[in-house]
Amino acid sequence: MIRFTRVRKEYARTGVALADVSFSVAKGEFAFLTGPSGAGKSTILKLIFAEEFPTSGEVKVGNISSATLKGGKVAALRRKLGVVFQDFRLLEDRSVEANVAFALEVTGASRATIAPKVSRLLTQVGLASKSHALPRELSGGEQQRVAIARALVNDPVVILADEPTGNLDERATRGVFQLLRDINATGTAVLMATHNLELVRQSQCRTLEMNRGKLVFDSAEPTSPEGA
Repeated sequence: MIRFTRVRKEYARTGVALADVSFSVAKGEFAFLTGPSGAGKSTILKLIFAEEFPTSGEVKVGNISSATLKGGKVAALRRKLGVVFQDFRLLEDRSVEANVAFALEVTGASRATIAPKVSRLLTQVGLASKSHALPRELSGGEQQRVAIARALVNDPVVILADEPTGNLDERATRGVFQLLRDINATGTAVLMATHNLELVRQSQCRTLEMNRGKLVFDSAEPTSPEGA
């Protein structure tokens, strides 16, 4: 589903962000992306979303490769992905349902399909009763649920979540994480960047740990025998 093959990313001003990173995330898998600030987590997500391109190596999402990605293929790739951010990025002057509807409108969805799909998505994230509320009338956890509903509008095969619980308290964090797990259980792969190591430990999901631009640990890889 997602495959990085010897990916290197350099920036003119800040130098190497990723150095020889290789890993894959299978269809329907849930994986955490961990590591300190500046380790390369956000760069990995940007490369998957084609907001950035590798300096060398290859990023593949499904059958779409960074080596041949240009023009209309970028839009085709992004339709396969749903993205959730730490800061929600909701339209403050629009209701919950209008925020989700807008995400459908920009994809060219017909008016006849928008209302029922918005209703289904808000029910899925547990916010059907808050459809007419403005973002400022919601808790942080509820705002993130709206953002997740918005990320689901294209029925993505992958959800990229960049610190989605970073601004939430413990209870809201558990709720948002469980929602992402429920979405994953329907077959959608989830790659979640997080600093919340307690959440990682409790979940026992696959963990990819970054440090200084390198992949230093992958819990899916077998551990070498001591002394080998």
